[in-house]
Amino acid sequence: MLPIIVGMAQVWGSWGAQRGQVDAADPTTRVLLDPLGFALLCVGPLALFMRRAHPVATLVTVIAATCVYVYEGYSYGPVFLSPIIAIVNAVLTGHRRAAWITSTALWAFFAVYSTWLLPRSQGWFHHASIGAIILVVLTAAEVARARREQRLEAERVAEEESRRQASEERLTMAQELHDVLGHSISLIHVQASTALHLMDEHPEQARTALATIKQASKDVLSEMRSVLGVLRDDAPRSPTAGLDQLDELIERTGPAVTKRVAGTPRPLPPGVERAAYRIIQESLTNVTKHAPGARATVTLTYAPEELSVQVDDSGSTGPSALTGEGGGNGIPGMRERAVALGGSLTAGPHPPGFRVEARLPIPPIAGTTSKDAE
Repeated sequence: MLPIIVGMAQVWGSWGAQRGQVDAADPTTRVLLDPLGFALLCVGPLALFMRRAHPVATLVTVIAATCVYVYEGYSYGPVFLSPIIAIVNAVLTGHRRAAWITSTALWAFFAVYSTWLLPRSQGWFHHASIGAIILVVLTAAEVARARREQRLEAERVAEEESRRQASEERLTMAQELHDVLGHSISLIHVQASTALHLMDEHPEQARTALATIKQASKDVLSEMRSVLGVLRDDAPRSPTAGLDQLDELIERTGPAVTKRVAGTPRPLPPGVERAAYRIIQESLTNVTKHAPGARATVTLTYAPEELSVQVDDSGSTGPSALTGEGGGNGIPGMRERAVALGGSLTAGPHPPGFRVEARLPIPPIAGTTSKDAE
């Protein structure tokens, strides 16, 4: 569509412009359009049809046709639309050097033509004016190119950020599912082993273990629905586990777990709450797996600028005792959660058993400072 509009503008505009530039009695004026002139007016617009596939060839063709048109003495006018569009197109498509070289050649042609080939020679002011116009076109094209590249770069960065966030969300989901399934399945495994061991001699105790298995399986299904629910379009984009569910977690784990709280409990950022809950859950899972029968103590310490989470057990026996990094991804996963929030986590033997301690930074209490905390 653009080449057709440019062609019509050049032909009709030049045909009208020649009325004020042609005087048959004065040989120094421009000449009337003839078939060659009309053909040259059409060369530029026709060349613009291939401006996207062959921008440099289009530019050279348009500039050449324009120079021949001017050299033949036809009237000035809209004939310069095609060169302007071709120059801008070359710059925008990345052929900046070709655009500047051909533009310089076009200016040199006008300087030579108006100095030695016109009946009335033009001075340097005329040459500077033409150069300024060409420079304005090139500058506008360069600005448009720079803005387009900035927009494309912003879109690329936004797309990369979107992919990064999606990757982080998948990692978060994987961590959440690992913690949910690991804790509940470990608890079910321990209780199932207990039920099998007691089924013949102590059926009532086996019944209690089976009831625990039933409740644990129900709880894990409910929590999995909660975790997977964040995949819905209208759901929040973060899992909902928090310290408000800690009492339920301890109750599911069994009577061998006690909770202690130091400091003044207060609302915490969702990320800190989720990390604290999952660290406690994974720690209790490790106790259930590697130290069956051991007692565990969960201690939460609310300081002005950090939350301390500590899980101690009364000790494990045999080769299943847990070491510093564990045999799987449990402790490294807990450490990653703490470090992601700018905190730290240590895990290792602590006579008589094992200790996991995490320090998670939190916003200070309003009206307090680090000095006040001391």
